Amino acid sequence: MTPTDTPKGRDAPDASDAPPLAHAIDPDSLAALPRSAGVYIFQGSGTLPLYIGKSVDIRSRVLAHLRAPDEAEMIAQSRRVAFIETAGEIGALLLEAHLIKQQSPLFNIRLRRLRRLCTLALRDTAGVLAPHIVSGHEVALEKEQGQGQELYGLFSSVHAAHSKLRALADQHRLCLGLLGLEKIGARGCFGLQVNTCLGACVGKEARHMHDQRLREALQDLKVQAWPYPAAVDLIERNGDWEQRHRLQDWRYLGTWCSRTRQRSSYAHTEFDLDTYKILVKPIMLGTVRLELV
Repeated sequence: MTPTDTPKGRDAPDASDAPPLAHAIDPDSLAALPRSAGVYIFQGSGTLPLYIGKSVDIRSRVLAHLRAPDEAEMIAQSRRVAFIETAGEIGALLLEAHLIKQQSPLFNIRLRRLRRLCTLALRDTAGVLAPHIVSGHEVALEKEQGQGQELYGLFSSVHAAHSKLRALADQHRLCLGLLGLEKIGARGCFGLQVNTCLGACVGKEARHMHDQRLREALQDLKVQAWPYPAAVDLIERNGDWEQRHRLQDWRYLGTWCSRTRQRSSYAHTEFDLDTYKILVKPIMLGTVRLELV
């Protein structure tokens, strides 16, 4: 799971026995902090939050922030700490990621932007196998149309995807021309001239052998396919309190809460790396309760 972001990028604030930092935070807001899972929000004098984090023990984590010397600037600007409880840790992680991207707190470093990613899809067109770069938006549309495909790697840009393909080509002696990264001339690709390509581009190597090496090269990058035919609810309980987190194709669509009898709905139509990282391990290992919608 994605660790809680901190102002300096550490996994957690220093929880040593150091004395609390000088601050002007409303003492009533600190006294109200619960010892339960959820999201906490450091607020200043303005309307936007300074910092958003999550914890399975909100009170303990916030008090640890107040003892972290390298967070003195944030603490000095804070005037109160708000919180939103969740029924479990996954709900806290999902809510934290959503709120950070929605509100862009000043002191959150990671998760501040919705990471609009691209990925590699292997497509066989008339017997010719080649990787194609597709956006998270395209992946979502294809899923909606029942056109799911095997995906490899999650990249922040087309350039990053191309760089990875070039590195794999060097490592596995793949043809850059057949990968769509350069033109194939009358004498083949440039790699053939410098002996980094085995010649599939001019028939010296059987195309199916090249394609097999391409599949093997990409295997470690394979993105786990969504294992359900439709959306599911991931269910977390704390006593008689229940929250149902609606998920589909690794996207977080919102949460139904038994306390409010209402559902929050989010319109994220693109694949989001942070949400994927939160969900993939517990879902694939079967350590969470899920129900098909």
